[in-house]
This record gives sequence, structure tokens and C-alpha cells, in this order.
Amino acid sequence: MKKVCLVIGAGAGIGGTVGKRFAADGYHAVLARRSDEEGLNGLVADIEEAGGSATGCLINAIDDDAIENLVADTEANVGPIEVVLFNLGAQIGNRPLSHTTYKMFETGWRLATFALFRVASCVLPLMEARGSGTLLVTSATAAVRGNEGQHSHAAAMGGRRMLCQTLNAEYASRGVHVAHILIDGAVDAPDTLGKMLGPENFAKLRAAKGEAHDGLLVPEHMAETYFHIAHQHRSAWTHELDLRAHSDLAWWNHSPKLA
Repeated sequence: MKKVCLVIGAGAGIGGTVGKRFAADGYHAVLARRSDEEGLNGLVADIEEAGGSATGCLINAIDDDAIENLVADTEANVGPIEVVLFNLGAQIGNRPLSHTTYKMFETGWRLATFALFRVASCVLPLMEARGSGTLLVTSATAAVRGNEGQHSHAAAMGGRRMLCQTLNAEYASRGVHVAHILIDGAVDAPDTLGKMLGPENFAKLRAAKGEAHDGLLVPEHMAETYFHIAHQHRSAWTHELDLRAHSDLAWWNHSPKLA
């Protein structure tokens, strides 16, 4: 039975690319995302064509029991989950307080914080019983800095960060590695930044800041960092780290506050 890497939020950027990296090392990648079944099937096919194994499913993480059923089904029918990547975004857009409804604010919390709590509640006790396991959590600049118009996102991501700290404090001594990975910059990902900017502006940004300019974080290289963290020796575990592009981030810090 293969070791399993469960990716919740397996889009075409960080999530899907990290899933590919683990599959290349012999893991069975279980890839879950909210929409775009065609893209998900393509991701699974890419992994299989490269000699790896993967399965995909569409879930809405906010739905009752969606996460719980996914974990239970994976454990029962695929194998023990050794690594979880929690990669759900929680960006509802740049909105002033007067245009941030209760439902909008709560949606950010449900995606960023409560969904992570649900994953941890399901998976970490299983990992503890087995004596090992890793929970990798993608986060954002908003976890450490609130910006105008980002009431829901900043509060939700700040909660995500604090939840990771409490999980680490409880489970590190029990053999479970919890890592909070703060993405402090723009990721070259069509599913996230591409959708926010639109195809034309995204193409312009990639030409100006991506590729050889090192102004965008590249998912393939980020995946190597995620993989390394999951395989660190227990005596040198990373709990929190900051990933950012090499070039000057002034352009990102003065862009619309979607970080």
C-alpha cells in the first residue's frame, strides 16, 4: 500500500504542483478541489503519465461532512495519510467594511480557519496513533499584516496562523509535524492570480515580473520546499517559514491588497 499525500485545494498552482512532486516520489496523491473537473482530471492524467498514481475528487470544503468524509474514504480505500497539504484560499476580494457582509466575513473564516480545524480534528489523531505524519498549511501575507479592504481575509488568515501554532504546540511532541508556510508574494498560478487579474493582465505581469525576472513565485520550485519540509528530521523541524520571490517586492506591496 502506497503512502498517501492528501491535497485539499489542488488547483493548477501550488496545490496541484505539490501533489505532482509527492507523486513523483512514490506517494499516491489524493487531489481535492472545489471546481473544474476537467482540470482536475488533467492533473491526475499528468501524474499517471509520469509514472505516478493519483485520484481526484470535487468537494466544497464548507459543506457539512465534506472534509470528514474525504479523510475517512481516503483512509479506508486508498491508504494511511502521511502528508496533508491544506491549500484552500479564502480571498473574497478587496472590500471596504461597509461592503463586507456578515456572510462574506464568515465565508473567509470557514475556508481559512474552520476548514483547517476540521482537517486537523480528523487527521492529526490518526497520525498521532501511527507516530508520524505531516500537516503542511499554505498561508498568506495577510496572516501577519492586515490591509485596507481585507477584513475577512486578514482575520481568517491570522486565525489560520494561530491555529497552526496551537496544533504544533500540542502535536509536535507526539510525532506530528505541523508547518505554516507563509506565501509573501504573488504566485505564478492561473487558478488564483490569473483569475484575479484576467488573462491579458496576467500575461503582462508574467512578462514583466515572472520568468527570468524572479518577481513571481514559481510553483514547481515552491513544491521542492514543501517536499523538503515534509521530510525534515524531527530534530530540525520547521514550524513556520516565509516564501518570497528573489526580486524587489515593492511592486507587490503597493499593488491592490490581495495578499
